[in-house]
Amino acid sequence: MTDSEHSASLDADLNRQALDFHALPRPGKIGTEVTKPAVTQHDLSLAYTPGVAEPVRQIHADPDLAYRYTNKGNLVAVITDGTAVLGLGNVGSLAGKPVMEGKAVLFKRFADIDCFDIEVNAESPQAFIDTVARIAPTFGGINLEDIAAPHCFEIEHALRERLDIPVFHDDQHGTAIIIAAGLLNALELQGKTLAEAQIVVLGAGAAGIAGVRLLVALGAQPERIFCIDRQGVIHSARTDLNPYKRSVAVETEQRTLADAMRDADVLIGVSGPDLVTPEMLATMAPRPIVFALSNPVPEIRPAVALAVRDDLIMATGRSDYPNQINNVLGFPFIFRGALDVRAACINEAMQIAAVEALRTLAREPVPPEVLAAYGLTDLRFGPDYIIPKPFDPRLRERVPAAVAQAARDSGVARLPATH
Repeated sequence: MTDSEHSASLDADLNRQALDFHALPRPGKIGTEVTKPAVTQHDLSLAYTPGVAEPVRQIHADPDLAYRYTNKGNLVAVITDGTAVLGLGNVGSLAGKPVMEGKAVLFKRFADIDCFDIEVNAESPQAFIDTVARIAPTFGGINLEDIAAPHCFEIEHALRERLDIPVFHDDQHGTAIIIAAGLLNALELQGKTLAEAQIVVLGAGAAGIAGVRLLVALGAQPERIFCIDRQGVIHSARTDLNPYKRSVAVETEQRTLADAMRDADVLIGVSGPDLVTPEMLATMAPRPIVFALSNPVPEIRPAVALAVRDDLIMATGRSDYPNQINNVLGFPFIFRGALDVRAACINEAMQIAAVEALRTLAREPVPPEVLAAYGLTDLRFGPDYIIPKPFDPRLRERVPAAVAQAARDSGVARLPATH
């Protein structure tokens, strides 16, 4: 059996396991649970009629009491229109449901946040916005997911303006936060600074543009960041740019990915498989950093990259290589911190607080239970460990606390922290 045949066989086996996992013994990955007793007639008279009328009256008089008498304060909606599901593209909202259920699993498993997954058939961004706004009273927060650029920017902005609960597009900000935390640590290990780094961002969709914005907020120089889309470098002389791409355009003579990578310190790939050649990598500056995050096949494969550059620090989106840039390090804990103080939004200060908490945690000694979970005997801050592992129990303590404090400091918290 050839290597490609062996790989295809493994993929087929995994696909069969995944289908069985989702179908058996009960279809789907999530359900609901009853949190109050319902075994006697008196229980039912409190849970429903006539007892339920009293909290209704209380909430009608003071809407904030919904946080006391219902699950609103610990309930997040994971909502998609199905236009950019994983790497599969516009598969429609219903086909995106397994992913939304999966996000709900992660919210519950890592941060004990309840979730409803909601798949919306919307004929336009405005229809999607109106739908989400109308159902928002149910929830303490909205996690937008798998919505194609550029509409994702318009949708998130409009919902943040209309709603007084956190609205967070994870494909934008969640990815940007994890990238930023890992990159700051990698730059330090390579003896470089964010302000001086020349950065190439391959992919100008939700993650790419949000990543640029966050890196600039952290101190990167906009004129030293070169974004690449299908037409090449996003430069100020182009006339085909939407407003979101226009916001990351730079004045430069560079036109191609190969041009931009020459002497670059950092490559962040959020695009597609095998787009970066060994020859391009060879032209990067000494001690380069490559985040090749396309899944399942990176922009350049680690074995190829490390054969070209032995001075490289590399991250991918895959769990079978070191330094996985995984959004589960962020969104459950960011929402946990926001919900704990009933924040009106998840603002830039809260995102930066999450970056710093993740960055700092990776520098600390790794607990034995994390080593056991990954079958390791040793793991410490260095080129193969620039970001915490998802099963690190300290994430639940550190990230929500940092986010909650930033919410209070920035004036968007409506409660003191409760966790």
